Amino acid sequence: MSTAEEKEQAFTRLITVMDELREQCPWDQKQTLESLRHLTLEETYELSDAILSGNMSEISKELGDVLLHIVFYARIGSETQDFDIALVMNQLCEKLIRRHPHIYGDVKVKDEKEVKENWEKIKLSEGNRSVLSGVPVSLPAMIKATRIQEKARGVGFDWDEEAQVWDKVQEELQEFKVEAEKGDVKATEEEFGDLLFSLINYARFKNINPEDALEKTNRKFIKRFQYLEESAIKAGRKLDEMTLEEMDVYWNQAKTLS
Repeated sequence: MSTAEEKEQAFTRLITVMDELREQCPWDQKQTLESLRHLTLEETYELSDAILSGNMSEISKELGDVLLHIVFYARIGSETQDFDIALVMNQLCEKLIRRHPHIYGDVKVKDEKEVKENWEKIKLSEGNRSVLSGVPVSLPAMIKATRIQEKARGVGFDWDEEAQVWDKVQEELQEFKVEAEKGDVKATEEEFGDLLFSLINYARFKNINPEDALEKTNRKFIKRFQYLEESAIKAGRKLDEMTLEEMDVYWNQAKTLS
């Protein structure tokens, strides 16, 4: 792997290329913080896809794309003298050092749980009005629920036992069932949300990332459904003309292949 000197040279080269593009390329010259925002989101999702696929080469490429956006934002910030890449990195280093007193200070921790608890306490001491203030409003709901629960746990607001969380899931499931049977759409939606929140909480106790788990199921379903479509075409059939029982034959075949 690269030496420290080679890493420094590579980063300096990236900054130089970014400066040249900003000064000479018509497209790069037109970009603003706002115009890059949706592209950054797209690149982040592409990185997520690469990680889920386990393709290390693609992960490396997508990390490069994300890094490009970081230095691009910093270059734009330097033009208005609001911030530059040095300030961005130094602020990050200072935050990491401040929030890891067990590494850079004399604080003792026994496990990951205490590290997270210290992290949230330090954030509050830095002026954050709420433990939850750092959760982005625009996060997808499932990821947001996970982050909310993790942050609440960081200050001790959490169940003690896994069994308690499972009991809560069962309780929410029953409440959802009651409202669904009544036919009250608004109440059913609310209870469904409570049920999902409790399931996400239980997943956390099982060290399962619910977003990753659901996405893997999505991909599995797509793969099996596409097998069903292809098999139907080979048999000269159309899905909308087949019975569910007939489609299940191909579906079960697909299950044996994945």
